[in-house]
Amino acid sequence: MANAPVYMIANLVVSDVDEYRKYEKGFFPILKRFNGEFITVDDSHENLEGSDPLKGRVVIFKFPSEQAAKKWYNDEEYQNLSEFRRSGTTLKSLTMVHGLPPRE
Repeated sequence: MANAPVYMIANLVVSDVDEYRKYEKGFFPILKRFNGEFITVDDSHENLEGSDPLKGRVVIFKFPSEQAAKKWYNDEEYQNLSEFRRSGTTLKSLTMVHGLPPRE
């Protein structure tokens, strides 16, 4: 699925707003550098079914490929920035979901 986009779904609980804000301020420039696209954030999502609902904040963003997403995640600048997220939140999950390839 080299030509397929990937969607990142982050679920976290913010415990220190000031630390998390430092992460947010640096997040978008790095996301754009890897051709990432912010889709949405939701602090009041609703679980309709299932026994393990998401808790806290849900963030969804997209990359043009799995390779771009992995380069973003492994980027030294992003990993340094993510220390603010780690100190200001409890990350429940960061999940990469593969999109469908373009139809031919």
